[in-house]
Amino acid sequence: MTRIMIIIGSVRPGRIGLPIAHWVRDRVAAAGHEVDLVDLAELNLPFMDEPEHPAKRAYTKPHTIAWSARVEQADAVLLVSPEYNHSYSPALKNALDFLALEWQGKPVGVVSYGGASGGLRGAAALDAVLTTIGLVRVPVDVAINGPHAQLVDGTFAADAKNDATLAKLIDGLGRYAEALRPLRG
Repeated sequence: MTRIMIIIGSVRPGRIGLPIAHWVRDRVAAAGHEVDLVDLAELNLPFMDEPEHPAKRAYTKPHTIAWSARVEQADAVLLVSPEYNHSYSPALKNALDFLALEWQGKPVGVVSYGGASGGLRGAAALDAVLTTIGLVRVPVDVAINGPHAQLVDGTFAADAKNDATLAKLIDGLGRYAEALRPLRG
């Protein structure tokens, strides 16, 4: 069984990322994987406040130690990421930057959302960061344009294309996690 960490990249009140992440969580669990849903609004990491570079793993703050342990347990990472001004959220960047070695050798996928581009510009902006910290991008993009039109009574109602693409991404995360396991040692 693969443990997939789903990270909600937006912390805005009233964000649509939460219902999208719940849809993703339900599909990941239905595919037989273990889920760790991380809501960055609840995690509430301060801006980087460790005195040493994350690569040293010389953490001094309880929130960093807990975040490190949680990420260490994940076999794969799935980001639910909005597009903010052709990029991604500062809360997501901060959460990624807090750690270094914990991310290495794990597959990552992105479910992006936004206007006409479906968040793909934000997902593309993430690529350099993801590869720099050692995550391995699964080459499937779930891009949801105009997600508010798919919100029904507070629940994200995915269309057939969203569901099919997410199924491919989840399958890829599971396969990559298994293949990369020896690299995570």
